[in-house]
Amino acid sequence: MKLSEKEWRVLDALWDAPEGLSLGAAVEALRPATGWSRNTVLTYLTRMEAKGLVHIDKEETPHRYRAGVDRESCAAEERRGLLERVYQGSAGKLVAAFLKEEKLTAQEREELKQLLDDMEV
Repeated sequence: MKLSEKEWRVLDALWDAPEGLSLGAAVEALRPATGWSRNTVLTYLTRMEAKGLVHIDKEETPHRYRAGVDRESCAAEERRGLLERVYQGSAGKLVAAFLKEEKLTAQEREELKQLLDDMEV
């Protein structure tokens, strides 16, 4: 599932609170970055619940909101989408593009070499 930037923001707040957040706590967590009102946050949470992205524990008072998906699964989906859309499925092209634009430290270069060596069969 492709997440919108706003859905990422909501999930980031929920991932940072594995015990879940009340609506008020979610509003406070999201307000600095978004400026959203209580109604806006509630709208996002309920819409995201319908998509399976958020779990609402309605047996607790106040209700607790938790991420319904894990961060790594969402990140993997984003990586796959980027790889297919931009680099025609070529991981090598993706890595090369990043390496051309960003400088690696000696430690990062060594870690990358080790990763590539570990992939050898």
